[in-house]
Order: sequence, then C-alpha cells, then structure tokens
Amino acid sequence: MAQDAFNELKWRGMVYDYNEGLPELLATQKITAYNGFDASADSLHVGHMVPLLALARLQRFGHHPIALAGGGTTLIGDPSFKANERTLLSYAQIEANVDAIKVMLGRFLDFEVKSNPARLLNNADWLTKLNLIEFLRETGKHFTVNYMMAKDSVKMRLEREEGLSFTEFSYMLLQSYDFLYLYDHVGCVLQTGGSDQWGNITAGAELIRRTRGGQAYSLVYPLITKSDGTKFGKTESGAVWLSADRTSPYKFYQFWLNTNDRDVINYLKYFTFLPQEEILSLEYSQANHPEQREAHRMLARVMTRLLHDETALQRSEQAAQVLFGGELNGLRAADIEEIFSDVPSARLEKARLEGAGLNVIDLLVSSGVAKSRGEARRSIDEGGISVNNQRVSDSARFVSLNDAIDGQFLVLRKGRKNYHLVRIEG
Repeated sequence: MAQDAFNELKWRGMVYDYNEGLPELLATQKITAYNGFDASADSLHVGHMVPLLALARLQRFGHHPIALAGGGTTLIGDPSFKANERTLLSYAQIEANVDAIKVMLGRFLDFEVKSNPARLLNNADWLTKLNLIEFLRETGKHFTVNYMMAKDSVKMRLEREEGLSFTEFSYMLLQSYDFLYLYDHVGCVLQTGGSDQWGNITAGAELIRRTRGGQAYSLVYPLITKSDGTKFGKTESGAVWLSADRTSPYKFYQFWLNTNDRDVINYLKYFTFLPQEEILSLEYSQANHPEQREAHRMLARVMTRLLHDETALQRSEQAAQVLFGGELNGLRAADIEEIFSDVPSARLEKARLEGAGLNVIDLLVSSGVAKSRGEARRSIDEGGISVNNQRVSDSARFVSLNDAIDGQFLVLRKGRKNYHLVRIEG
C-alpha cells in the first residue's frame, strides 16, 4: 500500500488536479477534508462513490473526513456543466432527501472510530440563516463578475440561448462560503470533488486566503467515463442508484459484473479497497485468461458486499446463476421478475393451475414456448424443456400452483438459453 493518502489516490488514478503543496501536507499532517453531496434525489448513485470512497481512503490514512449534505445549496441548484437550469425543490423534499442520503454515507465512512470519526453536516444549517446584505458585503465583494464568468461551467451556460439565472450564478459564492464556514468552525483545509467542481473549489480556497489569510487546498478527481465513451453509471434502464429501493442488489451486482473488459481494472482501482498486489494479480489474469472473468466477478462481489451485505451478495450470485440453469430455491417473486425482466412472458389465469393443475404440454403451448402439442412433446422427449430450471422428463406431468414461485411465476426454459416467464394472475 502507498505510504500516504495522496500517493494512494494517485496510484488509483484518482488525482486530476490539486494545489501545490497538497502532497506534502497529506504526507506530514492529519487534516480535515470535506466533499459536498447534492441532495436533489433521495439516493446517491454510483457516480457519487468516487468522492465517497476517496473520503473513506483519506480516513483510513488518519485524516478527518466530512460529508457535507447540500441541503442549502440544493435549494439553489449547481449550474456546473448542466445544459438547463434545474427545477427547484421544496424545503420538505430536500430535507427528506438529506435524511435518506445520511443512511448511505454510513456504508462507506466510519462515524464510530475514536481517533478520526467521520462527520456528516448539512449546509442548510448555516446557509439558510445568512443575511443577504451581510453576505454580499462580507463574501460577495471578494468575487468579481469577470472572475465568475471566466469559469468554464458558467461560460458554457452563457453561450446557450437559455442563459444562466442569477440564482444559479450565485451558487459559486455559496459553495465558497461553505469552505470558509468549515475552515472557521472545524479547521477544514481541504475540499475535494469531481473535476467539474474545480472552479467552485478553488474559489472557496481563494476566499479563505482573502478573508482569513489562511492556506486552503483543493483536490479534484477525474470524471469517470466508460472506454466506449458512454456515461459511467448509466444503463438502458437509467441510473444505477445506491438505494436498494431504486436499484436492487441484483441489478447492482449485474452492473459491475457486466463492466467492459477495458474498464474492469480501472474500476477495481477506483472503487475497491483491494491492495495493489491483488489488483495487479487480477490485471494479469484479465490479460492472460479473460474468459475466466475473474476481475469482473471480484469487482461485482466486492462492490455488492460493500454497499449491501453478505446476504444480498449471496442472493445476487444465486440469481446470476439462474440464467445458466442454477437453482431457483429461495428466490422471491421480486427476484424472478428482475432476473427475467427481458425475456418473453405470458399471462396465465390462476384457476388453470388450481387442483391437479395443467398438463405441461398444454402449458408450453398456451404460453407460446411451443407452437403445437406435437412440438411440445418432442421437446420434452429430447430433454429440452425445464420448469423452474428442473428438467421435465415426462410429458404426462402436471404443473400446479405448488410449482409457482410465491404463487406468481413459472419459469419455462427450452434448450439451454431460451427462457419464458409465465405470470400467474387472478
């Protein structure tokens, strides 16, 4: 492992830009650092794991991390590299979002360790109490309009027809004030964030220099992109969230398991705490035996266990094996619906499965797995039909409600990979 936090982050490819003197500071002192998290949704997403895990790495090297929930700044909306102005949320919505985010932060940061416990703060606690006139006199006077307009995030919006409202234009001042407030009250000297936040972060450090004569530092991480150029953390079904209610553990597991071969080693560096030696070993395996997908499976296992728990990991691994003929025992209806969300499906009235049930041949025909009774019988005789991944050997077999998973689903398979989901209704 690297000897200090900066070199650890650098080896993992997490250093995009920083102030002169920061490497020496992190190597010789234990400092307080913070990263802000937007509260525009009731869940963080996988993109937030970059700064979250970076804070966790700083903590593991003895530094003092602060996760700052943007309960106040979210009332304004960050314009950084956004095409259009955000819809403003209500106070109640933002407060509920902050409460939900707090739970997720605890999966990554240690709030109980005695030496350097993590802290969770909400900038609404001070921003909503600001007096406008005093704020403009004491903070606003240190920012020229020329300086603010020179920032890339502002220039991009000014070039659009929609322009930039004064509300969003003031965001930089509020974020800078956050840094000043934390510098004054908890001795925070480092702000971190994504590379799109460089202008806001350095503005805060400059405010501290001008008003307090103090030295503050900035560190930004690269914005993670996929090797194919598409946005990291996005799938065909949308964003990958940290909340199990938004993205199930199975879907979360699958997201990492399906990582592009060209990205998997970088993701192991960015998102896991695996030591360098183990990652280098996985890199060797990926280069010489890519068909084994050892690195992909490790990434999916580590990330699912980190965010959820061992039970969720085991269920996710079991669910992943189902598509290859694995056992369905113990899986719930919700698991089945997710696993087979993309396969053809048919609906079947519950009454047809009551009592003795429905002959398997009639089931195959009515669900569309076989075009005729003759085709269904031949498929069974050839050993090519399974119900709930159990091979059917007798064409006289009946399928009843006792076979239904949670009384809601039957999983039919023809051949090795042709699945069909039967939804039981009524």
